[in-house]
Amino acid sequence: MPFFLPLMLLAQAYDPEIEAVMNRSRREKQEAAAAGAAAAPAANRPARDDGQIPVPAKFAVPFQACLDQALEDPSAGVAFAEKWRIDGGSFYARHCMGFAFARAERWSPAIIAFQQAAEEAERSGEMAQSARLWAQAGNAALASGDAAKARGDFDAALARGLPDGLEKGEVHLDRARALVALGETEAARDSIDIALAQAPRDPLGWLLSATLARRSGEMSLAKAHIARAVQLSPDDASVALEEGNIAILTDHEDIARSAWQRAARLAPEAAAGKAAADNLSRLPPATPAG
Repeated sequence: MPFFLPLMLLAQAYDPEIEAVMNRSRREKQEAAAAGAAAAPAANRPARDDGQIPVPAKFAVPFQACLDQALEDPSAGVAFAEKWRIDGGSFYARHCMGFAFARAERWSPAIIAFQQAAEEAERSGEMAQSARLWAQAGNAALASGDAAKARGDFDAALARGLPDGLEKGEVHLDRARALVALGETEAARDSIDIALAQAPRDPLGWLLSATLARRSGEMSLAKAHIARAVQLSPDDASVALEEGNIAILTDHEDIARSAWQRAARLAPEAAAGKAAADNLSRLPPATPAG
């Protein structure tokens, strides 16, 4: 294997692939949550195991209608939320407004709406809801490119006392993404480690951990954590791409070739698949078996 190949791969910009897979996951999760957010209204109940907070009965029907409207037409969702807010929709109306703005990728007003919803939820004594809304403000800030604002919002979410489990883990993972963007890798490692402990079945955590370890030269850790990501998400092209990146840098060209071939096959038109195909083109021809 030519010596220059690992150096070329180290220079490969991987952030877009990680962002693509994370943003896709967040968007799908957000839309799934929106679709079922008001399905089981209840008052004064603790958070469910899936991290969703039940919506009190008086808000459940308009909240669901607002979210449905935002999914179909973000502008109509904003209008619905604004009217409902005036009519007493509380922080649920602002929550839906933030969701609608985010659907339209209007990040600045989305951040404001989520932040205002979080503050109103806290004034109402709904600390768990406030935490979740601060986290959504953080994700909107991260999507807008304002990593410093995102870090502050994620810190605010964690300060509101999220219960242990998946939701807290994902906030720490998102906080780590903001810290990586700010170049604060040691702090990012701390947050990732907490995320892995809180949400051990989230492949995105293991993917980000492996990538951060690779960049830091911790190749044993990178290999172990990408192996866990592959185990949890074997059909994700971004995971396969990173598996190949780590393999080539640890002198396992055969594993790298196989992983990149899988990534290119799984997502030929996506950033991860295209990056994998480009890497494959740099490898020397495979030696025929036998």
